[in-house]
Amino acid sequence: MKTGVFIFPTDYSIDISELAVALEERGFEALFVPEHTHIPTSRRSPFPAGGPLQKRYAHTHDPFVALAFAAAATEKLTIGTGICLLAQRDPIVTAKVVASLDRLSGGRFVFGLGGGWNVEEMEDHGATYRTRFAIVRERVLAMKKLWTEDEASFSGEHVSFESCWSWPKPVQTPNPPILMGGETDYTLRRVVDYCDGWLPRPRPGFDPKEQMDRLRAHADAAGRDMSELQVTLFRAPPDKDKLAACRDAGFDRVLFEIPDMSRDEALKLLDDYAPLAA
Repeated sequence: MKTGVFIFPTDYSIDISELAVALEERGFEALFVPEHTHIPTSRRSPFPAGGPLQKRYAHTHDPFVALAFAAAATEKLTIGTGICLLAQRDPIVTAKVVASLDRLSGGRFVFGLGGGWNVEEMEDHGATYRTRFAIVRERVLAMKKLWTEDEASFSGEHVSFESCWSWPKPVQTPNPPILMGGETDYTLRRVVDYCDGWLPRPRPGFDPKEQMDRLRAHADAAGRDMSELQVTLFRAPPDKDKLAACRDAGFDRVLFEIPDMSRDEALKLLDDYAPLAA
């Protein structure tokens, strides 16, 4: 089982390039970052975790720019989005960004997706909460065509473009791994429908084997081979016994959280986590 971290890369926390190098030096396998383009000040949408919205949500860098710096500073580190809000992104532009980052990093990119929770944020991008996952599905399918076909076209309810050329193509074929974030049965149906894996978070009473059994049941129902699907646990508990249970259940990767803290604090936390990455 591989071990990595995720962080909201901000303008006040540890530099993403220095963090990436520190991760590789300590034997970590991956670095994931989330996405929020902006945070509307109306705050109609309640913060899912409860309480006031944390400062980092409004200060996070663009994920693809941040990951490009992380990739350039390292040689083997896997880089990923956790999660990219694809309903808020143009699919043609995003396909180009993903393919470019995958190619320039030597095939090290993992594309974590989700629907998002901030209604005002997605509405500013022309998306709606009710239709966000229908938009995500079409955009994924359209991007796959851009990544795999020399002359790609797509016609759908939310995405439509005529025959076009789009290079570069990703190094990873047919595309970088696409992981869907979330924990519901709806999420698992999306995973087996059009993704390459799952990016869940541990909820209270989280049982790794039970969760893998849920995924297996959905894969069997959809005719998907479980060996085709990878699972990365987001915000994994830094606990040996719980990590061993994830390993035994068949998880491919776990990600520890690095808060939006100073350089020295972040590096100390990495040193604390490092024995768990061995």
